[in-house]
Amino acid sequence: MSNSKISQALQALFEKHRIVFWYDAKNEFKADFEQLQLHGVEKIQLNNNEFGVKHRLLRLEPDHKFLLYAAYPQPDDLENWLLDIQLAQGEFRTDQVALWLAELELGLGFADVIKAHSEFFQASKRKDSLKRLLVADDTPHLVRLKMLSICSSADSGLDTILESLLAELADDRDDKIRLIQRCSLDGFLWQQLQRHYSYESTNPSIKDFSLELFKSCYALATAQTAKLSHHALVFLKRWKDSVKHRQYFEKLSDNCALDLGIEQLLETQDFRQLMDMDYVEEIDRKILRELVQGVTQRTLLHNEVSQWVRQRRSSYWYDRFAHVYNAIDAASAFIYSLNSTKLDISSLADGIQRYSQEWFKLDQYYRKFIYHLRESKQPSLLHALNTLIDNLYSNNYLLTLNDRWQVFVDNAPTWDSTPFPSQRQFFNRSVKPFLERNAKVCVIISDALRYEVGEELLSLVRQEDRYDANLEPMVSMLPSYTQLGMAALLPHQQLAIADNQTGETLVDGQSSKGSDNRKKILNKRLSASDVILAKNFMSLKQDDSRAIVRDNDVLYIYHNLIDKTGDSLGTEERTFDAAEQTLAEMISLIKKLTNANVNNILLTADHGFIYQDQTLAESDFLSSDPQASTVLYRNRRFLLGKGFQPHPSFKHFHSSQLGLVGDVEVMLPKSINRLRLQGSGSRFVHGAASLQEVVIPLLHINKKRQSDLSQVDIEVLRGSANKITTNHLSVILYQLQPVTDKCRPRTLRVGLYSEAGALISDSHDVIFDRHSDNAREREIALRLMLTSQADNLNGQTVSLKLEEQIDGTSHYKPYTALNYLMQRSFARDFDF
Repeated sequence: MSNSKISQALQALFEKHRIVFWYDAKNEFKADFEQLQLHGVEKIQLNNNEFGVKHRLLRLEPDHKFLLYAAYPQPDDLENWLLDIQLAQGEFRTDQVALWLAELELGLGFADVIKAHSEFFQASKRKDSLKRLLVADDTPHLVRLKMLSICSSADSGLDTILESLLAELADDRDDKIRLIQRCSLDGFLWQQLQRHYSYESTNPSIKDFSLELFKSCYALATAQTAKLSHHALVFLKRWKDSVKHRQYFEKLSDNCALDLGIEQLLETQDFRQLMDMDYVEEIDRKILRELVQGVTQRTLLHNEVSQWVRQRRSSYWYDRFAHVYNAIDAASAFIYSLNSTKLDISSLADGIQRYSQEWFKLDQYYRKFIYHLRESKQPSLLHALNTLIDNLYSNNYLLTLNDRWQVFVDNAPTWDSTPFPSQRQFFNRSVKPFLERNAKVCVIISDALRYEVGEELLSLVRQEDRYDANLEPMVSMLPSYTQLGMAALLPHQQLAIADNQTGETLVDGQSSKGSDNRKKILNKRLSASDVILAKNFMSLKQDDSRAIVRDNDVLYIYHNLIDKTGDSLGTEERTFDAAEQTLAEMISLIKKLTNANVNNILLTADHGFIYQDQTLAESDFLSSDPQASTVLYRNRRFLLGKGFQPHPSFKHFHSSQLGLVGDVEVMLPKSINRLRLQGSGSRFVHGAASLQEVVIPLLHINKKRQSDLSQVDIEVLRGSANKITTNHLSVILYQLQPVTDKCRPRTLRVGLYSEAGALISDSHDVIFDRHSDNAREREIALRLMLTSQADNLNGQTVSLKLEEQIDGTSHYKPYTALNYLMQRSFARDFDF
């Protein structure tokens, strides 16, 4: 040991003590003592002069610092005249343990810790790291815990140490646990796991602990006997919800599920008992299989299915199965609505009214089911349910409804939608009033955006801050195809179907095909008007978009995604995907328009559509066409020509009966029947008179000056209970208002905290998104499990905190808090 190190070690001791003893048992350092120079310290060599030295230290020079050197071993206590001073002051030792103690500025009480784990101190990096972590009131237990944290590259808490070791296990490495073993800290580690989680094993290891962790947490959640304590369940929940350790949890969860045979264990479990569990992915698979079976066999109530799906949104694995859950929910809603709906019609007007008020929901649920089915990539799991929903939709709803509707279409002498507005009245009824009061208006026409899609768009618009909208049904022209629908939405005196094989429509004698022709027609009526495709408008810079709005009183914007997708044989199966994308594109377009200073927006469609996802049966196609002197144009859902002979499967209209001029006649297949058309798809069709084809949305959209969004408010219902007497706290969280378009859901993080701000329970992210008007259905029961940290808080006040994440950050702000007195009747009696 060099003289400089001796000097440094002694200087450190003299910072704490006035007197330091140095026993040189083998008389090895006498020369070093003699050469030693310490500022402000007087050196004295002990040599049968103890009584005089003691008198000097205590009586003559009680304020001076002294280094007492003895070239012999420390005497026995009974022979040591200076023992009382030595016990009150410091001692300098020159063995390795003593040097480490001196470097770390630890007292002799830590010598056993140093000796037991000497390998730890062989590395300067570990030793320096420990020195930085040490504080004045450390105990041997805390020092060992800090040594564990350094070996495992974690913070000095058992939970974080364990998370680090589990991460290493997931990565198939063992560097950290081997270092812990080399440093003889493994026994301390297992002792701590036994103390905090009741973990015991004849062959302890991190893998063994991980298996027992998942096994015990499964047992605890299903009211079975578990080897580990409830603190292990709290640890697992917190570990699972840690973003940092997400990938490691998933891998170990999968491994443990396989090793423990969780799939077999779940076979006998009622899925209802698993709703609060998400420790392994197989739990979600079990729940989904049971829900699919129950909905398919119609043994589950829809309100229960909807509640379970909503409950599983908090599951760790929900994102992985979100489309499956949503498909099940949509299927259940469809079945429930179909069973509770009467498809009775008393007139054309009654059919339109009832469709626009209630029946459209069945089309919407079907669309949602098929969309989520496709997105889920789980055709095998959902096959039986898919078959059921397809059959119910096609046979019990779509065919039944339109067969009954067709009776009134057949008896109609003219195509008259009174009292509902007709598409051909659109410009005079909806656009012209804006012009009469010198207000600008923008018209968005999305090809084939049928009524139920428009109704969902209404809700999405209203969910945006400061946006308001209302929806009314409008009835399309017949045939319900693009050329005629687009023409009818323009200003006109007369509409006619061209007397040729193009199927084009004439507006006051001029072709309306394409945006260029539509612009000419619009400009004839209004010079300050323009036409633009939606994709082109979206690509405009802000100044350019504002300029086109500024320079025109009327702007028509054409959007085409649903019709373009559905009308192609190769893409028609993605019709509902296109509907979802259209909804997103409409919101973006509306926002860009309002940012360009548009205050008034009308959004509608040229026609609706029928879509059936299943392969159509032969009976869905008509076997023959009606006889005619001339067939000008043939489509899957209508024929144009002249001299048609009556046919029982077709409804005949003359142009004059449809509000058109000219001599062209129209033949429409009845109900939902199709005509065969080579090279064309058959699942997506439009052109005839089904309710899905002819009832189209008309949305009136505007933006307000002030914010009109709010969020639901949350209260904690605890009654008179303000004490915690067990290892958990059960509370009821009450959502004061139902969620609406303008009253948004709220997500809060809920947990129990000590006065020092430490989390002492598991933490829950709770989604408050209940739509029910029934107050009891907006109550959420929550159970918080206390951690071992809570054991030391008896008699203290703790806080139940509800916190809300700050948008765009990982930080939280307080929402509300309630205090509880920790008064548990049984606390931990032992430290080991």
